[in-house]
Amino acid sequence: MSSSTLLDRESPHAREDREPTATAGFWTAPLGNSARRRAPSRRAAGWLAGLAGVGMGITIALGLTAESSTSLAAVGGPATAAGRLTGLVAAYLMLVTVLLVARIPALDRAIGHDRLVVWHRRLGPWPLVLVAAHGVLITIGYAQAAKTGALHELWTLLMTYPGVLAGTVGFGLLLAAGVTSYRKARRKLRYETWWTVHLYTYLALALAFSHQVATGASFVGHPAAQLWWTAIWVGTAGVALAYRVLLPIARSAYHQLRVVSVHEEGPGIVSIVCKGKRLDRLALHGGQFMQWRFLARGLWWQAHPYSLSALPHPPYLRVTIKDLGDHSSAVAHVRPGTRIAIEGPYGTFTRHARSRDAVLLAGAGVGVTPLRALLEDLPRHVDVTMLIRASTPADLVLRDEIAELVDARGGRLLELVGPRSDVPLDPRSLQRLVPDLERREVYTCGPDGFNDLIRRAARAAGVRRNHFHVEAFAF
Repeated sequence: MSSSTLLDRESPHAREDREPTATAGFWTAPLGNSARRRAPSRRAAGWLAGLAGVGMGITIALGLTAESSTSLAAVGGPATAAGRLTGLVAAYLMLVTVLLVARIPALDRAIGHDRLVVWHRRLGPWPLVLVAAHGVLITIGYAQAAKTGALHELWTLLMTYPGVLAGTVGFGLLLAAGVTSYRKARRKLRYETWWTVHLYTYLALALAFSHQVATGASFVGHPAAQLWWTAIWVGTAGVALAYRVLLPIARSAYHQLRVVSVHEEGPGIVSIVCKGKRLDRLALHGGQFMQWRFLARGLWWQAHPYSLSALPHPPYLRVTIKDLGDHSSAVAHVRPGTRIAIEGPYGTFTRHARSRDAVLLAGAGVGVTPLRALLEDLPRHVDVTMLIRASTPADLVLRDEIAELVDARGGRLLELVGPRSDVPLDPRSLQRLVPDLERREVYTCGPDGFNDLIRRAARAAGVRRNHFHVEAFAF
C-alpha cells in the first residue's frame, strides 16, 4: 500500500490543506453544559422476554383446554385440533414480531433497534409457516369430517365460513412482507416500496383478528380465551399506536424542528441543519439515528432512518444524507423553514456499548456520520484510532471535522482513498494498519461488504464478539 493512498494522522503530511465547510468550526466547538444522558438499563429486556414466554405458555394452555376427548376422537378431530393450535401459536408470534419493532423505548435502549429488527426477521417466517400449516390441517380435518375432498372443502371454507376469506387475504399480505424481507429481495427494492409493503402488515393483522373472532373455536364460547386474546390484541395495538404514532407526534410538537440550511459535503452528500426547541431534553447519544419525516410535498407521507452526524448543539441539530434513492435525493433540495417530524432516537451503537478504553472506529463513505457523532461523545480518556475509506478525496465525508476531533483527543486517523484494486483492504492489511487491534473495541459502519471485512479482521485478530459493534446501511 503506497503512502500516497494511505494518510496517517501521526505523519506530518497526514492532512491536506482544505477549506473547512461553513459549519465545521461550529460543530466541533465544545458543547459546554450539555444534558447528561444516562446509560441504558438492560433489565427491561429480561422482563419482557420472560413475559413473552409466559404469554406463549398461556396461549398453548388455553388452546389445549378448549379441546375435549370427544372432539379429538371424532373423524378429522386430530387434524382439526392441530390446525387450531398452530393458528393460535401463529397469531401469538405475529403479535410478538409486531412488538419487537414497535419502538418500545425501554426495549430499544436495552437491546438496540438493529438487533430487534434481526430478531423480528428471524422470528417472522415462523408465523407464516404456522399459518400455512393451520390452513392445511383445518382443511384436511374438515374434509375428513365431511367425507369430501380437500379442494372442495377449501372452497367451501373460503366461500361460506365468515372471516376465512379475510384471513386468507391477510396471509397473502403477510407473505408479501415476508418475501420482501429477505436480503436479496430487499436489495432490489427501493426503501419506499419496501416500506409500503410492510405497512400492509397492519391490515393483515386486522384481517387475522376478524377471522379469529368470527370462526376461532378456541375463542368462541370460552370466556377465559376471549379475555386473553382481546387483551393481547388490544394491548399490542395500543403499544404500536402509542410508540409508533402518538409519541412521535408529541415529541415532534414539543421540539418543533425546522430546516435552517442545507450544505453540500461531497458528491451527492448534504448536511441538513435543523433548529428546534428544548433539544437539551432530547436523550440523544452519539451514534444513534432517528426516523425523519420532512413535512413537504412528496416527502411527508414516509419516514426514513438517518443517523445524526454530530451531537446536538442546542438549538441546532444536524443530519448528513447521501443520495441513495428518491427520498434522499428529494431531501437534498428541501427548503429552509420546512417542518420536521421525528421518531427516536434509536440504537445502541453508542459509547455505552463500550467496555474497553481503546477503540477502532471504521467507516466507509457516508457511514462515517454516526461514527463522527460517536467520536464526539466518547469519554476523553478513550484511545481512538479512526479509519475512514472512500473512492476519492472528495468522498471523505466530514473529513475536516473528524480530523479536528481526532487531533483534539490525541488519536490516530487513517484515510484509505482510492479504488479497491489500488487500495485493498483485507484482514491482513487491517492488522498491519492497526497492530493493536486485538485490544480495541471495534465500531464499524458502511456497506455490508465493508462491515463484513472489518468483522473478519477483528475475529482474526482475536476481538471477541461482544467487543464488535456494527451499524448497517441496509433497511
